[in-house]
Amino acid sequence: MSFIESDVQQELRASVAKLADRYNYLDYVLPKARNTEPLTELWNEAGKLGFLGVNLPEEYGGGAGIYELALVQEELAAKGAGLLLAVVSPAICGTVIAKYGTEQQRRRWLPGLGDGSTIMAFAITEPDAGSNSHHITTTARREGDSWVLNGQKIFISGVDQADAVLVVARTEDHRTGRLRPALFIVPTNSPHFVAQPMEMDITAPDRQFTLFLDEVRLPDEALLGEQDAALLQLFAGLNPERILGAAIAVGTGRYALARAVEYANERAVWKAPIGAHQGLSHPLAQIKVELEMAKLMMQKAAVLYDSGDDDGAGEAANMAKYAAAEASIRALDQAIQTYGGSGLTREHGLSAMLATARIARVAPVSREMILNFVAQHSLGLPKSY
Repeated sequence: MSFIESDVQQELRASVAKLADRYNYLDYVLPKARNTEPLTELWNEAGKLGFLGVNLPEEYGGGAGIYELALVQEELAAKGAGLLLAVVSPAICGTVIAKYGTEQQRRRWLPGLGDGSTIMAFAITEPDAGSNSHHITTTARREGDSWVLNGQKIFISGVDQADAVLVVARTEDHRTGRLRPALFIVPTNSPHFVAQPMEMDITAPDRQFTLFLDEVRLPDEALLGEQDAALLQLFAGLNPERILGAAIAVGTGRYALARAVEYANERAVWKAPIGAHQGLSHPLAQIKVELEMAKLMMQKAAVLYDSGDDDGAGEAANMAKYAAAEASIRALDQAIQTYGGSGLTREHGLSAMLATARIARVAPVSREMILNFVAQHSLGLPKSY
């Protein structure tokens, strides 16, 4: 792993940052978020420029890796324009389909996921399962050459923008009678598929949904890849999810720190910029250190994932997501403190961003579950749950 990015990677950063300048937080994202409107214009342009599918195989418009997709996400978020659905559509769904989908499924879905013309949501969370995927109750049964799905999902992002949802369900093993996980591609216009918006108390452009699947009938090819490989398929998407989540958090922290530093240099009290006082300069310097450490862990996780080291990537991705979430929240809190009362005004939008950034401690996996993972898998302590 090199700490010096290639010329291509540096050019990609510069190009994404230039795009994000035009779709920045205060002028574009925040007004959209306050009206709960998706970032459609940014999404479409990012797709046309080839940014959204850089992690996909070259024949489908990509040719790079999760490192480059995380780079894209970080630079967008550094201008306050992170794309939540980039975590879901190309990172989770695109990765899983590219690795495990049939040739027909890859041809059908990957070109659109790569250029952004097709969006796929991801549905795993359930009301009574939470972080325990072993208790998922959404089931799929065989009926002739069809699959029939029944169940409920919650906190599913962007379903109103999606053409399909990758649904985690369970099928019965007729040899043992046990239920095993399986993944299904469910078009959002399927009969008996109902998406109900959830009332969220945050300022965000993407809506959350509860999904109801009541005898949703799907063709045989809706089953993603091989039925018996479902766990491998699922975990193939979860590590990129954590890495891209860390990228949003790192970028968001960079945005908050930049705004705080700008204000601390401009705002003068007692004949000196407030940034001259250690009561503000030291906390901001500490934020800088913490963001850089989180970014390094995110880069390590991406490099390990792209190199095929799944175990190493799993540990690093969880650590990166934990560190980045904590650093971004602290960055926003300190930015608000730096602004004083102005930090709580609608003009600057920092308090709205803090509430949204707070999600990173909870989703896609809570910090407590990450600590459980590190305790058990990294430290060898007994399983606690």
